[in-house]
Order: sequence, then C-alpha cells, then structure tokens
Amino acid sequence: MLIYYSAFEDEKNIRSLIKIHSKMIQNKTLKFQDLGLMDYLPAFDYQESLMKSIIDLKLKNRDRTDGIYEETPNYFLFVEHPHVYTLGKSGDEQNILFNEEKLKEINATFVKTNRGGDITYHGFGQIVGYPILDLDNFKSDIHLYMRNLEEVIIRTIAEYGLKGERSEGETGVWLDVGKPYARKICAMGVKTSKWVTMHGFALNVNTDLKYFEYIIPCGIRDKAVTSLERELEKTFTQQEMEEVKRKIKTHFEEVFDANFSENNI
Repeated sequence: MLIYYSAFEDEKNIRSLIKIHSKMIQNKTLKFQDLGLMDYLPAFDYQESLMKSIIDLKLKNRDRTDGIYEETPNYFLFVEHPHVYTLGKSGDEQNILFNEEKLKEINATFVKTNRGGDITYHGFGQIVGYPILDLDNFKSDIHLYMRNLEEVIIRTIAEYGLKGERSEGETGVWLDVGKPYARKICAMGVKTSKWVTMHGFALNVNTDLKYFEYIIPCGIRDKAVTSLERELEKTFTQQEMEEVKRKIKTHFEEVFDANFSENNI
C-alpha cells in the first residue's frame, strides 16, 4: 500500500496529517512460511535476508522526499533444525560442556550467532519460531515484545493442561517456577536492528532432552529442561506437531493483534 502526503501551508495541519498516516501504514499482517527441516546456517541466512529487506525499506521510506511511503512487511517462520548448539553474542563459553570429539559423536554442530542470550540446543522434535517483525507496526518496545512471545507460548501449552510461567530475570517459559524442580519448556532469544526482529523461540515437543546434558542451558545451572512429551507422557505424531503450530499461530494473532496472510511467502 502506498501513502501519499499532500502539502499544506499550515505546519500544524502537516504534522497532524503525518501522525494520521503514520498510524495508517502500520501493517500487522504476517507472511508465513514453514521451512520444514533445515540446517541452522541456511535458515539464519534466510532470516537475515528478510530482516535486511525490511530495514532497507524503512531507510528508503525515511529518505523519501516525494511523500510516498510503503508499508513494511512482517514475516513468521517455522523450522526444525538438525542437532545444533548455538551461542548468543553475550554467551559464556564456560557453559559449553562438549568438545569437538563429543560433537562428532552425537552428530551435532556448533554455531556462534548474533542473538541475545547464552547457549542453547536446537534439534529434532522441537518447534522453532522466527518472527521477523517491524516492531514499528506493533509496539516499539523490546521488553514488551519478549513478554508477548512468552504469552503466546503460555497460552499454547495451557491448551494441553500445562501452566506456563515467567521466571524473573530468566527469559522463556517455565513450569513450577519457585520450586526446586522448576524447568524450562521454551527458550527464547532475539536480535533487533532498527526495531526489526529476528530469531525467536524454541518449544520442546518431542525433543531428545539428553542433548541438553552437554551444556548449561541459557547459562542457568539450577533449573532443568523439559518438553511436552515428558510432561504429558506421550509422543506427538507429526499431525499433532502441526496442531501445536496452528495453536501457536492462533495465539500469536491474539497477543499481537495481528493476522496471518492467506498469501504466504
């Protein structure tokens, strides 16, 4: 959608018109793609390309002098990664408990990445979501964005009878916070630039939790990791995995007041 600004001699009217049109060009539609099983680095590159396209358009809009502004898109990706450990830019390598020999033995890879947070694991049976959003279309507030991501997962697992919670100072979704057996079911970490996001969340469904034994997940020593499979004592079929994804999308629309486009990426 293109927005045309008309010229007025009255500066007050100009400012008022700009405010009105700024609201009009907020785009809360999400273009969706399920990447299926994909190695971490190709998915990372794809995320970066989408992020860059949004930033480039924002800079183009900023520099326009003809009064024509294009709305910025938003994207949402699902993906499942083969065994990989990723270390965030603020991560501590002391939380890595494996060496090269162990990586080969467990058929995993290791990547240093540009998200926030520490070390985590991605693997089969995990639903990874990458929202690539222009937060200027929603709310330009990183703290609120993270809390909203948590809320999406909290609402999703509630449909399976689980009470997801937040743990103060520890991003993600947890079970039994404040108890000795508190455990994380969904890890989160993001990067933002010019209010555009990448990376996101990783919900453990059928995840092989033994892979977390080779790291100190998210740098937190005194809490365990869990999955839907462990909590519900059942293995999710592929059809049931797809149903979890549908629930995530539904709650994402609710929490972010957004809608998924019928025309996917």
